[in-house]
Amino acid sequence: MKPVAYIVLTGGLFAVVCSVSVFGREPSGGSTPPSLWERDTLTNNWFGLGEKLEDIGLSVGLGATQVYQHNLRGGAGTHRRAGRYTGSYDLELNVDLEKLAGLPGASMYLLAEGSWSDGIDASSIGSLFGVNDDAGGDREIDVTELWYEQALLDGKLRIRAGKIDLTAGFECRGLPSAFDGNAYANDETAQFLNGALVNNPTIPFPDNGLGVMAHLQPLECWYLAAGVSDARADARQTGFRTTFHDEDYFFSIFETGVVRHLPSANGDLPGAYRVGFWYDPQPKDRFDGRGTRRDDMGLYMTVDQSIFKENDDAEDTQGLGVFARYGAARSDVNEIRHFWSTGAQYQGLISGRDDDVLGFGVARGHLSSRAGFTSSQETAMELYYNARITPWLNVSPSVQYIFSPGGDHDVDDAVIAGIRLQISF
Repeated sequence: MKPVAYIVLTGGLFAVVCSVSVFGREPSGGSTPPSLWERDTLTNNWFGLGEKLEDIGLSVGLGATQVYQHNLRGGAGTHRRAGRYTGSYDLELNVDLEKLAGLPGASMYLLAEGSWSDGIDASSIGSLFGVNDDAGGDREIDVTELWYEQALLDGKLRIRAGKIDLTAGFECRGLPSAFDGNAYANDETAQFLNGALVNNPTIPFPDNGLGVMAHLQPLECWYLAAGVSDARADARQTGFRTTFHDEDYFFSIFETGVVRHLPSANGDLPGAYRVGFWYDPQPKDRFDGRGTRRDDMGLYMTVDQSIFKENDDAEDTQGLGVFARYGAARSDVNEIRHFWSTGAQYQGLISGRDDDVLGFGVARGHLSSRAGFTSSQETAMELYYNARITPWLNVSPSVQYIFSPGGDHDVDDAVIAGIRLQISF
């Protein structure tokens, strides 16, 4: 989206705020609507229409993320210190087919996305990880997910098919499960912005494309999951061209995990422990120039655990949680041969700010000696504070420090300051 379009969007947002707060009317039923600062979404669930749609099985959501980052020092672009603004929006439609069409356990999901600007990474930082995982370039609107899900065996088995995102999988006992999920480091719109603190960079996840996923939970605390997707997918296309034409390659991933609730004085402390492996059959060029390798594969793990809870209220999530990831891949065709990350999140650290979140993470990629890097590793550290201004508006300042950006020993370490605005309409 171009700057002119951003001005129109900002002006429209201001107009909506004014119209809702000044000219809003009391619903015919007589109940007083929540104030602008108390409602869950800016439009109060589409001015009340959303509740009527949910009664018949339809749920519509719209969110916008806006990020400004500035390179304070270092990085590959030594003469490019100017900051850059990026933005994106997500339009979601959830369809409960059991309510809408009487199909037990059936649902559908559609996600349309748009974005503007590539951010400062390519021109100024040169990081292998990426300092802004929300930056998606200039795209007006693309349908990036469209799938059907069927729940079977009393909900213990769920099968999803269509245009899917393998990184946005399922849940087990309220925590993210398959694939490469993490409760504290998995969402660039609310948690870390650095790509290495969103997903494991040793896993060559394909772009959103045609595929199928399955999630089986034979026990309350244990799950098994598998996914297969078009390895050459392009999220901006339907997927039929890359999936069913020419030579076909399908990326597959398998994961199992345990979700445990540890006892404490203030109630249970949830945690998830996941391990998995992936397989990519498509040919990849060897770094030594000796042809290609097929049948690439790797291993990974991801862990998150709540270790302190402030209150004994089961619905209160204030407290401290920690996380860690690890990944390993072949060094002859993958730039990152080993990877690890770790960090922590505290919700409600400041008295009276119960919904605010402070997060800190460190990620390191050990680079292949065959890939031509002059440094053996790239390391990223990020500190952010997500302040909830209203239930529908969050503001998150952050700072990142990148050691050896791009695996280049001759490039100065980079320091990036940024701020993120997240709005739920």
